[in-house]
Amino acid sequence: MSDEKNIVKSVAKAFAVLQAFGPDATEMVLADVARAARLDNAGAFRLLNTLVMLGYVERVPDTRRFRLTFKCLDLGFNAIARSDLRSLGRPLLRAIVGERVEAASIGVLDGHEVVYIERIQAGLERLAVDIRVGNRVPAFSSAIGRAILSRMPVDAQRAVLDASPPRRLTDHTLIDIDSILEQIAETGRLGYAFSDQETVTGLRVIAAPITDVDGVPIAGLSAAAPAFGRTVDEFLADALEPTRNAAERLSEAARAAGGMAAHRHSP
Repeated sequence: MSDEKNIVKSVAKAFAVLQAFGPDATEMVLADVARAARLDNAGAFRLLNTLVMLGYVERVPDTRRFRLTFKCLDLGFNAIARSDLRSLGRPLLRAIVGERVEAASIGVLDGHEVVYIERIQAGLERLAVDIRVGNRVPAFSSAIGRAILSRMPVDAQRAVLDASPPRRLTDHTLIDIDSILEQIAETGRLGYAFSDQETVTGLRVIAAPITDVDGVPIAGLSAAAPAFGRTVDEFLADALEPTRNAAERLSEAARAAGGMAAHRHSP
């Protein structure tokens, strides 16, 4: 618990250093930063050096002053983008869920896992599936994970898979990395990923990537339904187009936000 408290304190101090800069103080020397952040000089110096290493602060050439970098703007834009994805995506997810599709989600890649940031679920209790916002699933076996990976370079895909070697979750789980990479490549060609009971027995999921203005994946959107009672073709007929259309609409929103961000970044 003490470690957690120390981490929280360190993060709070780092943000205090970042917030010390402002419209009337775009460049400051160490003593000014320390005073504004209410830290001693030694503490402020350590934090400034860390922030310089991370790319959020830079030294002004030929001076003793520091200033924020444009990377700080990305913190705000990323937070806004994620918030927008949730608020814009919620009605799209609701429109997908119905008698034939029992859950729809938006997830983002975090390391080798997918984190759900929004989910609408109307069923799946009989499968004991209770995925909520904040829950994680492996990227290698999930449709959302493969959809996101399909828009990344192959070396980045392999790095994600190597970070946590695939393991068998169900009788249907694919665990050979080369085979998974082939499936991801197929996802890239088709524009959607399909997971047939690979993460949860009895659950089929389809997902499409959400990309920004440069085509970089920022999230994935999925639809899920039980495997019993319907064929794969019937599930795809119900879920494919609604899923792809919703992902494309969110991609368009992200691209619009990306254009605005690029404008803000330009001199």
